[in-house]
Amino acid sequence: MNGAGGTGGVEEAVAAAFREEWGQVVATLIGVTGDWDLAEECAQDAFAQALDRWRRDGVPRRPGAWLTTTARRRALDVLRRRAVGAAKLREVAVLARDERAPDPYDPDDGDVVDDRLRLIFTCCHPALPIEARVALTLRTLAGLSTPEIARAFLVPEPTMAQRLVRAKRKIRNAGIPYRVPPAHLLPERTTGVLGVVYLLFNEGYAATSGADLVRANLCAEAVRLARVLARLMPDEPEVLGLLALLLLHHARRDTRADAAGELVTLEDQDRTAWERSEVDEGTALLENALRRGRPGPYQIQAAIAACHMTAPTAKDTDWADVAALYGELARLVPSAVVRLNRAVAVGMAEGPEAGLALVAELERSGELAEYHLLPATRADLLRRLDRTEEAAEAYGTALDLVENDAERRFLEKRLAECVRAGAAPPEGGRRGTARPDGP
Repeated sequence: MNGAGGTGGVEEAVAAAFREEWGQVVATLIGVTGDWDLAEECAQDAFAQALDRWRRDGVPRRPGAWLTTTARRRALDVLRRRAVGAAKLREVAVLARDERAPDPYDPDDGDVVDDRLRLIFTCCHPALPIEARVALTLRTLAGLSTPEIARAFLVPEPTMAQRLVRAKRKIRNAGIPYRVPPAHLLPERTTGVLGVVYLLFNEGYAATSGADLVRANLCAEAVRLARVLARLMPDEPEVLGLLALLLLHHARRDTRADAAGELVTLEDQDRTAWERSEVDEGTALLENALRRGRPGPYQIQAAIAACHMTAPTAKDTDWADVAALYGELARLVPSAVVRLNRAVAVGMAEGPEAGLALVAELERSGELAEYHLLPATRADLLRRLDRTEEAAEAYGTALDLVENDAERRFLEKRLAECVRAGAAPPEGGRRGTARPDGP
């Protein structure tokens, strides 16, 4: 056991363990119980126990192993109380026997089964709707809350809650197996699995809410899973494209916030501090994928990232190429968010007025009415035109919608710049920020 370091130290240790270990704990419990709700309930109970026990005994050397063991014992107690027939008793016996199984956290165990990957493939069974596949995996693997997942999908929280309930029920009633499928069944689950890994990275790359801009553990886990998938499906260009995309963005992780935790935009980042080995690996993977002649959304996004990562300076970025790539991406993925990203690129390539015209089309459609990046993009384009009064109003609208604290501070700084330039502060004491640096 390590020293507890006081109440604050224990709370920080438990919070860190949640970020780093939740997915593995839940995945392991689902693997041994087959009960998704029980797995989450017992995992939550284990983290609650950790607050008390670690204050008394100190933080364990291997928090993940401690949490898994505690959660497993809790699940065994619950199943024993529920056991009323032979089937339930057999379930208890399996779980009790599993207590003596190899420790999934033991680095010396050369035959560790990746329960997290099993979990992803189970969630991404083709019997489930694609939105439910992605949402369920983000809930169980990443520990994202229902509100966070709802915001990622731009849907109301009750709608997302119902999707999660129905997905779990479908897995239980259909007897969907908890395993990585054989090779001939991998392609039918590829789209869902890639979507899960992408959104897992996206939430880590620019957290929906909270104090931190980046959740580094989610990014690292997404990259790890993408590597596993690339080994499973080395001839699938979209798998290679996704890994390339994640590596290219992950290479900037140390430059996206300053020492005080404040957001640093792409154009202001220190390019000499980017992880060049990951940039080189990402671009090589992208070239390998594109040679196969089957371009897809992840390859195109990786190509966009490569335009940024290979430019010596921000001014050297080929924005015309970026805008063209976003146009192709919009053809394959006709979403309002992609069109918003294209508006940014067009604004940089052809001038802010051209970008504002595309933003106005999105505003008229009403598709992104609750999405803070729409007014934030409008604000930035207006700022570049020195239309500070209108920019200030748009920044205020974005501040009403944003959830992440680091992004909020960034937008507040931009708004303050507009006010110093003579703009009137927006009415209503608005608060919030944008995500100008997302994938």
